[in-house]
Amino acid sequence: MARAALHHWEEPCLSGAPEDARGSGTVFFSGCALRCCYCQNYPISQQGVGKAITAQHLAEIFLRLQQNGARNLNLVTATQYLPWVLEALESARSAGLALPVVYNTGGYETVETVKALDGYVDVWLADFKYASPNLADRLSSARDYPAVAEAALRQMLIQTGAPVYDAEGFLQRGVIVRHLALPGCTEDSFAVLQTLARIRKETGIPFVPSLMSQFTPFYKAAERGLGRRITTYEYRKVIDEAIRLGLTDGYMQEKSSAREEYTPPFNLEGVE
Repeated sequence: MARAALHHWEEPCLSGAPEDARGSGTVFFSGCALRCCYCQNYPISQQGVGKAITAQHLAEIFLRLQQNGARNLNLVTATQYLPWVLEALESARSAGLALPVVYNTGGYETVETVKALDGYVDVWLADFKYASPNLADRLSSARDYPAVAEAALRQMLIQTGAPVYDAEGFLQRGVIVRHLALPGCTEDSFAVLQTLARIRKETGIPFVPSLMSQFTPFYKAAERGLGRRITTYEYRKVIDEAIRLGLTDGYMQEKSSAREEYTPPFNLEGVE
């Protein structure tokens, strides 16, 4: 693990307003199933920053986040440790953990993994990064990403159903689907949105779309042709396509979100 703390920069239905003292109880795990050349969390996803802990210690961290006022427990890129995460969730539940569990994932999950989390995960916070296998291969070393992500998303929707909110407007159950618009990749963003609209129509299960503009050329992005931020014109085109498809019952980011300070420091806060 690399960090466990209250986080204030998720979608408002998870973390509230930035000035909200509570926030989302995020737990950042080291490693990732993807190799995205532009990952903003690359020190932990690609370079192994973090500290080894036991499943029991992880359960204690979950409970501490609840005691500190977290609105939910937000597990960020946890799949590579799934057996121990499930053990920790079981232990924490038996000790009084009652928060909604958010599974924060790049979307590259097998259906078997999603099924294994049935009964443990209340909210899926999943990326849908690409529609093109070629783009997925070039930027994330995962040519099969579009097919894998679609199958996983369908299973997530089956398991959670339509979004359910509490009296304060915080999501208690459901799926949020994020798409990060990338510079020079507008046509692929269109295809992603068309795929999401098709999935919604075919399943009949609504989800919360979240269009993101925060791309910043971290890590090896420039080496793969992503050496700039997205333009306002490009992002506006993506938003217009979402509106055309009726994917409007969610979130759209301000362009000002493309700033490095939105990436938390991976300094083992909350892990010791």
